[in-house]
Amino acid sequence: MLMGYMTSQYRRVEPARLEQRAAHRHPVLLGRASVRDSGKEMLEASLVDLSAYGCRVLLDGGIKVGDRIWLRLAGSNPISATAVWAEGNRLGCKFDEMLDRALFRELTLQGC
Repeated sequence: MLMGYMTSQYRRVEPARLEQRAAHRHPVLLGRASVRDSGKEMLEASLVDLSAYGCRVLLDGGIKVGDRIWLRLAGSNPISATAVWAEGNRLGCKFDEMLDRALFRELTLQGC
């Protein structure tokens, strides 16, 4: 006894996306970024890309996946985030709240 529908074998399935992020990333390269973990000093970083919900930065160690961090981007007020992935000197961060539109615009225009 077959448990599936006869038509399921003909249903078209979209290929899996390599990019899991729903929001479009905007590439930027900005030397004025810093990252701080609770109880640690500020680490200088470079902002690589940005979306309204997170960013990717380059920095030399000190932050692990799951760490709560605060980012300063282009002299902004501290932005709270969580480190969601780390690979070499690259760190992916998810903002606790959606990034302010004015700051997002300023950062993405500087990257052009």
